[in-house]
Amino acid sequence: METIIIIVFLAGYLAITLEHNLKIDKLIPALAMMAILWAIIALSHMPVFEVNAELRELEPTHIDEILLHHLGKTAEILVFLLGAMTIVEIIDYFDGFATIKGFIRTRSKRKLLWLFSILAFILSAIIDNLTATIVLVTILQKVIKDRDTRLWFAGMIIIAANAGGAWSPIGDVTTTMLWIANKVSALQLIEHVLIPSIVCMVVPVLWAGRYKAFKGNISDIEELEKPKSKYGATMLYLGLGAIVFVPFFKTITHLPPYVGMMLSLAIVATFAEIYSSSKFSISDAVDVEGESDSVGHHSPVHHSLSKIELPSILFFLGILLAVAALESLGMLFHYAESLNEAIPNTDIVVMLFGVGSAVIDNVPLVAASMGMFAQVMDDPLWHFIAYSAGTGGSMLIIGSAAGVVAMGMEKIDFFWYLKKISWLALIGFVAGAGTFILMRDFVLHA
Repeated sequence: METIIIIVFLAGYLAITLEHNLKIDKLIPALAMMAILWAIIALSHMPVFEVNAELRELEPTHIDEILLHHLGKTAEILVFLLGAMTIVEIIDYFDGFATIKGFIRTRSKRKLLWLFSILAFILSAIIDNLTATIVLVTILQKVIKDRDTRLWFAGMIIIAANAGGAWSPIGDVTTTMLWIANKVSALQLIEHVLIPSIVCMVVPVLWAGRYKAFKGNISDIEELEKPKSKYGATMLYLGLGAIVFVPFFKTITHLPPYVGMMLSLAIVATFAEIYSSSKFSISDAVDVEGESDSVGHHSPVHHSLSKIELPSILFFLGILLAVAALESLGMLFHYAESLNEAIPNTDIVVMLFGVGSAVIDNVPLVAASMGMFAQVMDDPLWHFIAYSAGTGGSMLIIGSAAGVVAMGMEKIDFFWYLKKISWLALIGFVAGAGTFILMRDFVLHA
């Protein structure tokens, strides 16, 4: 029966990887795989276990209990992401991201390269690498009219955004997963992964600065419009500040991160409703007669909730519970033991995870690693996994959410990226990994 379980998982995984070829959204195989795996476990009465990290062993449990346990852990991540996505959409509702365009005051391509890379690095650490890429590629399309030049900039934005998301507990889905699962703490993650991530971004940018594409000036730059709403800048800084507040809330209260995110959402939503002059409600989609309708038929919060990417949420639900099925059967635990015997050096294993994340989705990779390893919280292994899974996806354009969305927005060819950008991402990944290992070993032997 375990063979059937593995076949179902691999078939679902393959369908997720080939979503562009099959023309089927990856949430469909993820949900189907999850449901089929748990159905097989239930119908076959297979024994399920809970991993005891402290004793490094498996403890028998009941299927209802273990499923509820994994659903609770998954729901923490999904509710957190829903809150973060809604805040980002509220900022966009007020055209807050247009404020960032005001930072662009140079025509030098090399300066623009550094400006966009630094903005991508910082923004992705706060609003996640996917959203940061969408915002910056949209601005890029306004700034640079020559498509060939723009493709180079988009490629570098992908590298910088993925590097920026790796060191922040709120910058990438995988780091958020590790943080919520208490594998890493916010301060320790930043302390150990920030410098390697900076190296991962700076090395490719330094090298790319020598290319012809980044020499000279932009001649056809257009005047950038101001935010459509006078509250755009206010909502941008309020929204970003509210998201950054979440790790501090968790540190002070020791409550799960989604509680802090819901508080942040409530605060941002309150100001959004006040500024929009809409009715003060997020539960009713219909405006009250006689009230101001100057910004649309819905309240800004209701409008933002309708725009969040629910397919992504359902994909995470499917893939996390599917991986949880393998973990509950003890497969990941035993696979980790076999892997450690075959490759005793965990650094090589984690770097292979990074390379693997360029080919297949990094969410299930990290979910699997959480079930494979039983190291304590803030063990260097978890920090290295956060770095590798976050930055390794830059090596192929389909290897990260940032790459896929840039590919769609700019129609970037897979092989163009492979030829021009992939090796820059590779040297950045290796340089950052080397920096991490040196820092870790220096601290251990200091």
